[in-house]
Amino acid sequence: MQFRFLHNNINVTHLENSLAFYEKTLGLKEVRRIEAEDGSYIIVYLGDGVSRHQLELTWLRDHPQPYDLGENEFHLAFEVEDFARAYVFHKHLDCIVFENPAMGIYFIADPDGYWIEILPVNHGQED
Repeated sequence: MQFRFLHNNINVTHLENSLAFYEKTLGLKEVRRIEAEDGSYIIVYLGDGVSRHQLELTWLRDHPQPYDLGENEFHLAFEVEDFARAYVFHKHLDCIVFENPAMGIYFIADPDGYWIEILPVNHGQED
C-alpha cells in the first residue's frame, strides 16, 4: 500500500486576491474549480504544472472575517532553481516576512497571513 501527497488546503477570505497572489508570486495556475450551487463555497485547486501536488483554496461565503491562524507554525514550502532571483522578486513585491540567511531560506506571506517557505533546489540534501 502506497500513499501519495495529493493536496493541501487553506481557507481564504478573498479568493480573487489569493488567486492573484499565488499566480504572481509562485506561478501557480488554476487546475479546476468546484462551486456550490447555492454559492456558499468555492474550491479552487492550483498547480505548478510540474508536480501532482496541488494547493486547494477554499472560500466560504459565510466566513468573511480573517481566519485565526494561531501561532502559524505550519507552512507550505517551495523550491526554486534561481534562489537569488526569487529573493529579489519577492523583496520587490514586499511579501517577505521572515529571513534566515544562516539556513539559506526565507518566508513570504499570502493575503491571509499563511507563510510559504522558499528554498533553493536540493536545499539540505547531500550530493
